[in-house]
Amino acid sequence: MKFGSKLIHNGNEIDKATGALSIPIYQTSTYHQADIDNGQEYDYSRSANPTRKALENTIAKLENGDKGFALASGMAAIASVLAIFSAKDHVIICEDVYGGTYRISSKFFNRFDVEITFVNAADLEEITKNIKKNTKALFLESPSNPLLKITDLQACADIAREHNLLLILDNTFMSPYLQRPLDLGFDIVVHSATKFIGGHSDVVGGLIVVKGNELAKRVYAVQNGFGAILGPQDSWLLLRGLKTLKVRLDYQQRNAQKLAEWLDNHEKIETVYYPGLPSHKGREIHFRQADGAGAVLSFKTKETQMAAQFMKKVKLAAAAVSLGGVETIVSYPVKMSHAAIPKEERERLGITDNLIRVSLGLEDIEDLIEDFNNALK
Repeated sequence: MKFGSKLIHNGNEIDKATGALSIPIYQTSTYHQADIDNGQEYDYSRSANPTRKALENTIAKLENGDKGFALASGMAAIASVLAIFSAKDHVIICEDVYGGTYRISSKFFNRFDVEITFVNAADLEEITKNIKKNTKALFLESPSNPLLKITDLQACADIAREHNLLLILDNTFMSPYLQRPLDLGFDIVVHSATKFIGGHSDVVGGLIVVKGNELAKRVYAVQNGFGAILGPQDSWLLLRGLKTLKVRLDYQQRNAQKLAEWLDNHEKIETVYYPGLPSHKGREIHFRQADGAGAVLSFKTKETQMAAQFMKKVKLAAAAVSLGGVETIVSYPVKMSHAAIPKEERERLGITDNLIRVSLGLEDIEDLIEDFNNALK
């Protein structure tokens, strides 16, 4: 079955109790246990909920994994994955990771003696030379946020197998429609489901998918123990959003390609970062491991003040954090998504004051280009 059909027909689309074509919102905290001696699947909604279970089963099927988990936010998902490690464990993380991941790993988990090293994951030698006896995992993003850097996921899988490491990928930018890391040898995939999976800027949630029952038990112990679970209403919203993931992303990608090409020829733009452009570094690697360029791009203005001016003047795009909604969203990473990273480190990574990130929505591209052109005048 092709992916678009699987979004609609994945075994979790019909309520078994009633035949309803929309899984009901099981708004309950607890369950009557008719036979307490033999137990039953549901006893308390922190541990399991039928609406959440439908979402968890759905994302597991879409990522070709064994078990899915729904958390209260993307950061709850990321933190829950990092929480499977213990004191003295060492985790390697790509250096241009999402600012929230940088913050939780460097300022929270370090307090529990989990050792973190940030590396340029696009350089495979940089990864291997930082592997130590206590290294347990690689945590990667590709394309990365916000410069769309590409990491060779298959090569990283080879490194992980050689050194017996867990491989984790934040797949938020691509979604399971465009990239399925578990098929490439990864062990864990995380999503900020707030973004493309929800797709409408109306829900906050996080998802985890794992390969293997033993690893699933470790992640479930964190989900159930911390209790940062996704509620049934939000689970239902994500189930609804997933059904239109393909049609939304197909249109958004076309918009992103056209806008990237237009920006690439604009006299006031210094650089455009988008895997769909022939000039994008790592483009060939990206299209070996992904089925599209995605709907997020970044660009740098030639003059720093132009970026701040653009953020104030743009009309059709929302100036906001987040991405993946039906509306185009522009963000200013140094003040928004990556503000948690120290200024010196941001600038070393290329996250400068003239950088703007764009998540394309469903507007007509001609209107967006006209609006962007006016904002750059």
